Amino acid sequence: MVVNNLAAYAAHPEKSKGRIHKNDEDSYRNQYQRDRDRIIHSSAFRRLEYKTQVFVNHEGDMFRTRLTHSIEVSQIGRTIARALNVNEDLTEAICLAHDLGHTPFGHAGQDALNACMKEFGGFEHNLQSIRIVDLLEQRYASFPGLNLTFETREGIIKHCSKNNASNLGELGERFINGEKPGIEAQIANIADEIAYNNHDIDDGLRAGLLDIEALRNCNLFNIYYEKVKTKWSNLTDDRLRHEIIRKMINCVVSDLIKNSEETINLIKPANIEQVRKCGKSLIIMSDSIIIMHKALKKYLRLNLYQHERVMSMSNKAKEIVRFLFNAYLEDKNLLTKELQFAISETKGAKNGNEVTRIVADYIAGMTDRFAFSEAERIKNNS
Repeated sequence: MVVNNLAAYAAHPEKSKGRIHKNDEDSYRNQYQRDRDRIIHSSAFRRLEYKTQVFVNHEGDMFRTRLTHSIEVSQIGRTIARALNVNEDLTEAICLAHDLGHTPFGHAGQDALNACMKEFGGFEHNLQSIRIVDLLEQRYASFPGLNLTFETREGIIKHCSKNNASNLGELGERFINGEKPGIEAQIANIADEIAYNNHDIDDGLRAGLLDIEALRNCNLFNIYYEKVKTKWSNLTDDRLRHEIIRKMINCVVSDLIKNSEETINLIKPANIEQVRKCGKSLIIMSDSIIIMHKALKKYLRLNLYQHERVMSMSNKAKEIVRFLFNAYLEDKNLLTKELQFAISETKGAKNGNEVTRIVADYIAGMTDRFAFSEAERIKNNS
């Protein structure tokens, strides 16, 4: 199915590099629409509903989860893709899939699992996302994983060491050669940053860990605080917060679209391959907005992500991940029958790499609440 009116440098589904396993064409959906639909129907996507963004899931129903974050990233990404006349379906697919590999408890869980796996290749959520869509999802009779197109998989893996890249075949070549992914992947990457910078302010203020007056030390926030207060002097704190954040998102996205248009027109890539080989990101904010956006990001790191309450939750989360990892390795009978069988099939793999990777896959796939309950189950039965 041909998608009309896309820019020459966009990802055109009829020119896709294809899938790992040959698949019949669909009469009504193009390649990237099918990718998006496969992601939405996956088990890993559903589990994001109960995985931490900043606040552990049981802290409250109103805080973002990995699922709501992914949807917000998708909304921002689609807006940018449409404005730049590139592939909206592909952008949406990448945005929805970008966090599939995250552990329970967010970055704290990832750090703990990476430490546990240090001697066995480590753990990184971008690589885990690829592992999920290429192997771990078991939904189709003809192939493992979701069998997504190269372009969607390219966008999912945002960061990768050269050592890991060498094991990814064509997918890893850009990290070795210093190239960039397609425009749609670049959009998804920056849409992620815009989304979490702004909705983490919302959640931090809602939780009482951030203060509106203190946030005025950040230029981007203060600009729109003053604009909103000048126009509506008597807003409640909730409405004030939402209005400021809404205007900040609009400012950053509008700047990004305008600046990216200028950059693209300067480079004039004739196709997606020229986008990949031009050696620089084409989706980029103006210098002034980059400075303000980075300052806001730094403020959040110091005052929200490193807040005593968040750090306390993170430390507890790390303890749970470490406990589960060690418990499963010590007693394989604690695992599901399916995993016990999978381990028996490894036939004592060299250095235990395959066994530990099976355990890591299992823990990474857990939701926050399942990890909590599983740890309690094991402790109570010991």
